[in-house]
Formats: sequence, C-alpha cells, structure tokens
Amino acid sequence: MMEVITSNYAAAYAAKLSRVEVIAAYPITPQTSISEKLAELVDSGEMDAKYIKVESEHSAMAALIGASHVGARTFTATSSQGLALMHENLIWAAGVNRPIVMPVAARALSGPWTIWSDHSDVISERDAGWMQFFCENNQETLDMIIMAYKIAEDREIMTPAMVIEDGFILSHTVEAVDMPLQEEVDDFLPPFDPEFKIDFKSEPRRYAGVLAPDWWQEHRYRRMLDMERGKEKIVEVERDFKRRFGRSYGGLVEFYRCDDADVALVIAGAPTGTAKDVVDEMRDRGKKVGLVKLRSFRPFPGEELVKLNDMVSMVGVFDKSYTMGQGGAFFQEIRNALYSPDGVPIKNYIGGLGGRDVTKKNIERIFEDLLALNKEGKVDRIIDWVALKGGPGRWE
Repeated sequence: MMEVITSNYAAAYAAKLSRVEVIAAYPITPQTSISEKLAELVDSGEMDAKYIKVESEHSAMAALIGASHVGARTFTATSSQGLALMHENLIWAAGVNRPIVMPVAARALSGPWTIWSDHSDVISERDAGWMQFFCENNQETLDMIIMAYKIAEDREIMTPAMVIEDGFILSHTVEAVDMPLQEEVDDFLPPFDPEFKIDFKSEPRRYAGVLAPDWWQEHRYRRMLDMERGKEKIVEVERDFKRRFGRSYGGLVEFYRCDDADVALVIAGAPTGTAKDVVDEMRDRGKKVGLVKLRSFRPFPGEELVKLNDMVSMVGVFDKSYTMGQGGAFFQEIRNALYSPDGVPIKNYIGGLGGRDVTKKNIERIFEDLLALNKEGKVDRIIDWVALKGGPGRWE
C-alpha cells in the first residue's frame, strides 16, 4: 500500500510494523512528529506498546536500556542537543549489548541556536559503539528501521543502531512510501529473543557490573568483533529484504555509475538523490563521473571503499560536518581506507552545514573540479568549503 508521508511518519510506522514493545519519548525539533505519531498509534490501540514520557533524552535512553535487558524490543528518536544529552547512555547501551534502534533526524549542534540540518550531531557520536545508517529518502528510512532490528538483535551482533534521516530535508518532506503488510514484516522480522535477559523469578542474574583492568581490553575487543560481524549481517539481511519486498539499497555502499568513471564522489544521506541526478545529466554530456553512496558509516565499509583505488583515478568526499581537525569525518576515514603508495588522490568538500542547501549546481561544480584535477593528476588543496560566502570564487 502506498502512502504519501514524511520520513518522520515513515519512522513511526516502521516502529509499528516492527512490533516495538517499549517507546521512550522526549520531543525535540525536527524529530518530534515521530514521537507524536507513535503516541497517536498507541492511544488509538493500533499499536500495542508501552509509551513512556520521560523528562529528558538521557532518561529516554536509560529507560530503554532497562527495558531491553528484560527482553523488550525498544525504540526512541532524537536530534541534535538531545542526542548529545544521551551521550553517556549511548556508550552504556553499546557497551552492554543493547540492540536499541533509534532514528535520528540529523540536525546541527548549537550554539548559536540552530534547528536546521547537518550531520554534526551523529558524527559526534561515531565512536559511541552504535551502528550508523544514512538514508537517502523516506522509503529507505522505513525499510532501514525494519532491517536495523533484524541486524541489531542478531545474537552474534547485539549492537544498537541509529537510522539517520536529514532533518527537515527528509523528516518534514512528503514522498510516496510503499508500506509493507504487517504479516509480511512479521515473517521477515521475528520477535526479539535475547540469549540473556533479566528474570527475577527463575534465573536471577547481575548485568553490567564492574569490569576490572585485567578484562576490560578484551571486552572492547569483543565489541569490535560484534561491530565487524555486522558488515556481513547487513548484506545478508538486505538480500533477504530484497527477496521479500523487492527493494535493495546496495548493502554497505552503493556504487552508482562507477564502472567506467574517471572520478567519483562519496556522499551520504539526503544529498545522494540530488547527486545521482547530476551524475546522470553529466553522463549525458559525456562526462565520466560516478557516485558512491555511503550507507553504513558504522560499521565502516573499508573493504568496499578500497575498490575505488582500482575503479577511478580521482575521489572526492562530501561531508555535511566538520571535525575541527583535518577535514570531515567521512573524508578522514575514507582517506585512511584508500591509502597506499599507489592510492588514488582524494579531496574533501565541506558543505550543507546548518541547513545550507546542497544544490545540483554545487554538486556539478564539485565534479567539474574533480575532472580538472584529474587531468593534472593531483589535488590543489585537501579541503574546499562549498558555497561559502566570501570564500573561493568558484564555490560562491
């Protein structure tokens, strides 16, 4: 059944279809309508779940950690400062293997105050131990939340997941979304059945007690293995999803028209659709450009991305955040993945910060820059800021 809905409503309906049992809700722009829609669904009886109104995002995550420990499938949503307030409990949830799924309507971190979109909030949590999936459109938001539960709750993974939708650009924009039938999702996604859960009556246990230095490093190593196993599981689950529902998003990474490309641009989130249109138009004019859609940032698909060394002769990376270091986070990690003595030259483009539009003109200029640099065989500078007022002339 087709519905014309926002990405926020797609996230709410995905939680319903996934038969979420405990929701912890606290409002923050631009995710609030996810929590509001879920409140409607629970209140009307369309959704059988416990809806907890908490006093902060920190409390929301704490409540879900506890609910997950007793074997409930859990859900919350947040953005920006709310995600930052969760920080302590994000790390705790990952450290104690709680497979919570949380859509994040990505929004710039303040101050000064802003409610508009970039990826600085989710990138600030890249080391929290959560899987991070970036969505291109509203359909992918719905589908990815359903898939995220099957990935996260696998007993070999047991790792929480953020499903990231660009704030306002997706969260408040309506698109046609194919809503699968409940019985189809039930057949795809079994009930949450953890190996260990709190049972005060028949099998009392203690969870997440103090871990001494003689075992802490081994614990972190095991969490790393859980995350790495997620790569194979993501591909497996998406393959199963495609077989059942007819939709696929490329696994960890989607290579779009890269087979015979001279240059390629790596991008994530909502700007991906714009960039695909630009690739098609430039291809029609004989420009050999390609696109790489980064779907999974955690686990990081280094083995997939390293293929670019043999596919193209120049790579650009577009970041909707800046780390106050050597470029954006995507760029830093992709450059590390591609590095070799004969590795392909790589350049970082920073843009779309604080809700700045990422236009077709912006993307085309990036590709033209990459093509020009490719003729020279080297990059002119490591980082360029796109559409910066008062910045380098070609980006104005």
